Amino acid sequence: MNQRWRVIALWLLPIGVVLLIAWQVFSSGGVNGMGNSGPTVAPRNSAVARMSYGRFLDYVEAGRVTAVDVYDNGRNAVVEAVDPELDNRVQRLRVDLPGLAPELINTLKNEGISFDIHPPQSAPPALGLLGNLLFPLLLIGSLIFLARRNSGMPGGPGQAMQFGKSKARFMMEAETGVKFDDVAGVTEAKLELEEVVTFLKQPERFTSVGAQIPRGLLLVGPPGTGKTLLAKAIAGEAGVPFFSLSGSEFVEMFVGVGASRVRDLFKKAKENSPCLIFIDEIDAVGRQRGAGIGGGNDEREQTLNQLLTEMDGFEGNSGIIIIAATNRPDVLDSALMRPGRFDRQVTVDAPDIKGRLSILEVHCRNKKLESDLSLESIARRTPGFTGADLANLMNEAAILTARRRKDAIGLSEIDDAVDRIIAGMEGRPLTDGRSKRLIAYHEVGHALIGTLVKDHDPVQKVTLIPRGQAQGLTWFSPDEEQSLVTRSQLKARIMGALGGRAAEDVVFGHQEVTTGAGGDIQQVASMARQMVTRFGMSDLGPVSLEGGNQEVFLGRDLMTRSDVSDSIARQIDEQVRTMVKHCYIETVKIVASNREVMDRLVDNLIEKETMDGDEFRAVVSEFVDIPDKERTTPLLKD
Repeated sequence: MNQRWRVIALWLLPIGVVLLIAWQVFSSGGVNGMGNSGPTVAPRNSAVARMSYGRFLDYVEAGRVTAVDVYDNGRNAVVEAVDPELDNRVQRLRVDLPGLAPELINTLKNEGISFDIHPPQSAPPALGLLGNLLFPLLLIGSLIFLARRNSGMPGGPGQAMQFGKSKARFMMEAETGVKFDDVAGVTEAKLELEEVVTFLKQPERFTSVGAQIPRGLLLVGPPGTGKTLLAKAIAGEAGVPFFSLSGSEFVEMFVGVGASRVRDLFKKAKENSPCLIFIDEIDAVGRQRGAGIGGGNDEREQTLNQLLTEMDGFEGNSGIIIIAATNRPDVLDSALMRPGRFDRQVTVDAPDIKGRLSILEVHCRNKKLESDLSLESIARRTPGFTGADLANLMNEAAILTARRRKDAIGLSEIDDAVDRIIAGMEGRPLTDGRSKRLIAYHEVGHALIGTLVKDHDPVQKVTLIPRGQAQGLTWFSPDEEQSLVTRSQLKARIMGALGGRAAEDVVFGHQEVTTGAGGDIQQVASMARQMVTRFGMSDLGPVSLEGGNQEVFLGRDLMTRSDVSDSIARQIDEQVRTMVKHCYIETVKIVASNREVMDRLVDNLIEKETMDGDEFRAVVSEFVDIPDKERTTPLLKD
């Protein structure tokens, strides 16, 4: 409050000086000739009547003018004249003169008219001085205001500037509204963090056996898995002072500001210990040191050095637990990751089917669902979804339900929401024609290979309704617990991706293939190269050759480097081409030998625009036997 009044006083000071000088000037004598310095001049906008210059000359010749007062160097005058139309009463009139001509003066003298010439009134010297000082005073006041406002700048007056103060949000008792019961799908991570809360609430339970409270916990996992939500839950459960900030809030363009903010943060934390500090996206400040070009000691490295010292330095930080979150643990400095700083690393990964089911139960607490809608079916339909994805899914389904004016969320809204999240917004249906038939053959080619190849994932749905950039889509349902993939499964997926191009080639000819298989071919090349370089599934043997093209990391390498020789690189390319060519030949054979069933499927798909997996397999089973497969959850193919 005192600082605010000082700023107001700095602004009011020059304004008060201006008003004081103006008051003194006006009190000593009028600026417009008013007061004791001269006669009163008729205002320009006063009620005095006006007279033309020609009529004025006529009045002079007729002897009706009794007095003339000339102002503004002869540009105007106030005339006293006798008007016969008003019973010869004297009237004051204003006249605009062309200038103070000698002929006019002689005429007034000859006619015996009393006249007076008033010199123009100049502004007092004090007012001119005031005008010259006004802008400098305002400029100086503005500079003082800015200096006081930025008093935390290095070299500024007063105490350390606000730039050096920590921007962490402080809560004596964090009321985040989130408890551990609101966090689902990350059971192992919850157990680790619940132990930290117990450390804070009942430290004697651990210190009695010689255990020490951990100094730091690092939450690692992909985006959207609930790292920040877990930190909110810890803050809501612990009941101790809580500081929260982002890693980017430490770094500024001014040298030393980041380190100053770290010192200020830990100073406040020690005053309120035991307490929690949550640093979100710590990779913004904790990246590996010495990785810049030239190895310069930049501002970020100074901030990291100060953070390392405060976490486990000479003085220590007893009673302060730091919780940090990142999805890039590979770029963090090794000194930051060691025990004593971040004692525990908690992996928060994408949930499995049980985790997704528990997450859906949390997000469906305030939503109305149809009685026949099973949350387990939604969990099976959404492999790879994180907690944020599932929350978005249920929100999109609720929006669709409201848009369709329904009372509860049904399976159709869930299916449409999943399609929208994965593939994009639904587009306009295709018009019947050659283009629609070509797309139908392309999608049926994918689905037919996925159905007839034993090791391929079963078909979930085939549709000609555009979504996003895709004109048609084919959904597959991979095994939920498929943590390991066999060589035959990878080759089956390559054949499934090539099914669309193979169908175009068989039906329309080699010269009529389209660009619709561009994304499929990129996916095929990626899978085949990984089979050769990462998984050792080629004639080159079980050798890891992944280091062919490593990207530059933080300037540590000035150029890309290769860990394989040129001859091995050529062999890798040859193995990839051979593998893809062999899979394509087999795919074309399957498509060509099942041309009749393909035509039937295309006709049905064009008529209905969407076929689910059971309907698709029912048509295929009329022509050929289908290998047995387990069906669980969807995978998209366009």
